[in-house]
Amino acid sequence: MSQPKPAETKLLICIWHRFDQWRFPDWLVQAIRQRYPEMTVVHLTDYERLEEEISAADILVGFSLRPEQFAAAKKLKWLHCLAAGVSQLMYPELRQSAVIITNARHVHAPAMAEHTLGLMLALARRFPSAFRYQQQHHWAQQEIWDEQPHPMELRGRTLTIVGYGAIGKALGERARALGMRILAVKRDITHGGEGAEAVFPADKLTEALAEADFVVLALPETPETKHMFAAEQFAAMKPTAYFLNIARSSLVDAAALLEALRTKRIAGAAIDVTDSEPLPPESPLWELDNLIITPHLSALSERLWHRHAALLLDNLDRFFAGHALLNVVDKQRGY
Repeated sequence: MSQPKPAETKLLICIWHRFDQWRFPDWLVQAIRQRYPEMTVVHLTDYERLEEEISAADILVGFSLRPEQFAAAKKLKWLHCLAAGVSQLMYPELRQSAVIITNARHVHAPAMAEHTLGLMLALARRFPSAFRYQQQHHWAQQEIWDEQPHPMELRGRTLTIVGYGAIGKALGERARALGMRILAVKRDITHGGEGAEAVFPADKLTEALAEADFVVLALPETPETKHMFAAEQFAAMKPTAYFLNIARSSLVDAAALLEALRTKRIAGAAIDVTDSEPLPPESPLWELDNLIITPHLSALSERLWHRHAALLLDNLDRFFAGHALLNVVDKQRGY
């Protein structure tokens, strides 16, 4: 294949989301055009003209591409997904094609690691209880101390991170600075376990859960990870342990989590993702006093799009120079 040239390349950016922070910023469109003025750059702010525009596109930047839209993408060589998760792209036609898929792993890791650490501290220090009593104008020192488990320190506690990729490692680094012991659960234990005291394969998940004071899900969504956390996994945890999901809601059996929290099978939980977003007002999850819900905030940061920009511009330079792209997705594994 001949080396691609900017003057012969069309880059299509197509994103719409009800939340404005997920929309592609105009300043980044201009930065791309300034870097490659001879390249055709089309920015769509909705999906209405996607099938029309993608027919001549060499590069697509966005979150998703449906099979019927991919069928129209006759020239597509590279698809850059602005999310870390790419399960929405893992249909047979795209997986079996020669199109390279890259994703945004590492872009979200700093913010998500800090967000998760904040949730862990909130659970450990009983901040939700303090906030509830504050609304009642009640000085609840004794009441909060009497809650089980008592307010605790993170130092010396065990954190089991299920999914030890960019986000998991960033969290582990921050948790170690507070004196926590890190256990990692990952698919391939032969490499990538830096910073963890022990690394467990997926089939040893129960053992890693049994040791944990905090369990954090940071896995990609794949057919193998769907509902991997159900009643059996919650039963394996200590009754004093906390569970946090910052990954995908599909990884957790929502009914099992609800039951574990209602029966105090685990001490509490924090979730940044739900099966239906926005979470419906009638959901029983809202009523749980041992659950923290954040509305898919973990990746948000004023620096988010600057990291997106650095990765995308670097990969565009690599694309035209014929060098290997960063963050290439293994289409067989699905991440």
